[in-house]
Amino acid sequence: MSDPIPFNRPAISGNELGYIEEAIALGQLSADGAFTRRCEALLQERGGIPRVLMTASGTAALEMAALLCDVGPGDEVIMPSFTFVSTASAFVRNGATPVFVDVRDDTLNLDERLVAEAVTPNTRAIVAVHYAGVACEMDALAEAASNAHIRLIEDAAHGIDATYRGRELGSLGDLGIYSFHETKNVICGEGGALCINDPALVERAEILRDKGTNRQKFLRGEVDKYSWVDLGSSFGAGEIPCAFLFAQLEAAANLTRDRRARAHGYRERLAPLEAAGLLRLPFAPPAARDNAHAFFVRARSGDERDALMAWLRAAKISSVSHYVPLHSSVMGEKVGRPFGELPVTDAAAACLLRLPMFPGLTEAQVDRVSDEIARFYARVSDR
Repeated sequence: MSDPIPFNRPAISGNELGYIEEAIALGQLSADGAFTRRCEALLQERGGIPRVLMTASGTAALEMAALLCDVGPGDEVIMPSFTFVSTASAFVRNGATPVFVDVRDDTLNLDERLVAEAVTPNTRAIVAVHYAGVACEMDALAEAASNAHIRLIEDAAHGIDATYRGRELGSLGDLGIYSFHETKNVICGEGGALCINDPALVERAEILRDKGTNRQKFLRGEVDKYSWVDLGSSFGAGEIPCAFLFAQLEAAANLTRDRRARAHGYRERLAPLEAAGLLRLPFAPPAARDNAHAFFVRARSGDERDALMAWLRAAKISSVSHYVPLHSSVMGEKVGRPFGELPVTDAAAACLLRLPMFPGLTEAQVDRVSDEIARFYARVSDR
């Protein structure tokens, strides 16, 4: 009997345990130690980002972004509904209203053609979510934000080591965020980063991360003591997660290469089913170099998706659906509003199935998953 294939399996790239031992030996395990600074410097260098701050999670980075945008009651923030709850909750915490705009049918990213019309005098920001590591049309979104004199934020939780027109995701908006949750391409269990691309926001971002104090100025010798100057929180990341993460960041190119190879295998094996109109595969436009964060198929209906998931489960293969659209969630209906109908979002949520994708997934396992999907559709076609 074949071994089960999990949906995800966190992997060690090589130096994690050694770096954790080094962090312990250095004697500082709270935020802003040696490995925090190494992670920040590496991300700044690779992305050409003026300042990166490590955070306890991607959610924490989004909450900092919301504070930096000074949103409050009566303000609106444009975002897709097809995203994780943190994209919206970070702004709702400050009293703002998320305005849910439909996604493109090809990439499942925010439909830039709808954004300008969704802007109102109350709009304070646009959040571009790079779904599955495929870049949004950032040129168009940047133009819309500039024309409206509002902030552009990148939710690049899926986006490490992916690019748009040769530039790293997270480096294109006023602010960007990464997640290093164990399901992401580069991981530390729980962790994140805030990318600050507008230098005018750096000083306040440092204050917000340090519980609202000017501690960073104190550490640099700019003040003789630090005190409470703004409303922040304990957003920082500890040294142990950063030590683990630094090893992963060093290996990011290899990790991404491996994922892209597995995605290529899925695509080759499943392309005949797409050509026959039985399912749809992920799409990335020419300007977007994705990182193979996720590989998914879109069935022709929700019932078919559910049947395919059950078929794979019977074959000991774990697959998962993805987001419940925020506009149809209990809290989304309470605190947000959709911009018109969202038919693409609703259809994608009903029909999308994510397949196993993780470091160490083998070519043979990709073949087995693909074979089972082909068997499912052969059975469906025979009916």
